[in-house]
Amino acid sequence: MRDLVYTGFMSLDGVVDSPGGGPGEKHRSAGWVVKDLDFVPEAWTLKGEELAETSALMFGRNSYESFATTWPASEDHADYKELPKYVVSTTLPDDALVDGWGAQTILRSTEDVAALKQGDGGKIFIHGSAELARRLADADLIDQYNLLVFPVLLGAGASVFSREDRAKQMLSLREFDTYSNGIMKLVYDVRR
Repeated sequence: MRDLVYTGFMSLDGVVDSPGGGPGEKHRSAGWVVKDLDFVPEAWTLKGEELAETSALMFGRNSYESFATTWPASEDHADYKELPKYVVSTTLPDDALVDGWGAQTILRSTEDVAALKQGDGGKIFIHGSAELARRLADADLIDQYNLLVFPVLLGAGASVFSREDRAKQMLSLREFDTYSNGIMKLVYDVRR
C-alpha cells in the first residue's frame, strides 16, 4: 500500500493558496512565502527530505495547470521532471497534459485515488491542491501532512483542512523544528 502525503506552505491561520506569487495566483497577499522574511537555508531542508521519499506527484486540476506552466523547465524542480504525475480531475481533457514532464495519468474520482494507493510503490506527494487534499482527507485517504508554517496571518484564502462537521481525526507528531525566521516544520501522521 502506498502512502499519500500532503506537503505545503501554510500561514499561521491555515491559508495555503498563493504562497509563491507566480502567474495565476490571485490572493491579494500572493507571494507571502518570500515577502518580508529572512532566508534561512535550513528551513527548506524538508523539501530535500521529501524528494528522497517521493515516488510520484499528485495534483488537482488547478495546481496541475499552474505548475505545468513552470515546473517542467524549472531548474529548481528538475528532480521532479521524470517522476510519474497523477492529476485528479473530472473535467481535464486527456489532450491537456503537457509534453516532456514524465508519465502523467488523469484520475477521475476519489475511488481512483483509493485504488492507486492499494498498489505497489512509494509515497505519493500532493503539492498545492488544497481542494483535492480536503476531499481526500474527508475520504480518509491522506496518511501524512508535511507543513512549513510561516509567521504570517492572511485572514482569507484556501485551507487544506475541511470546515465540514465531521468526526475528529487525530494526528501524531512525527517530526518538528523551528527556525530563526519564525518558520515551523511540522510533520504529522494521520492516526487510524
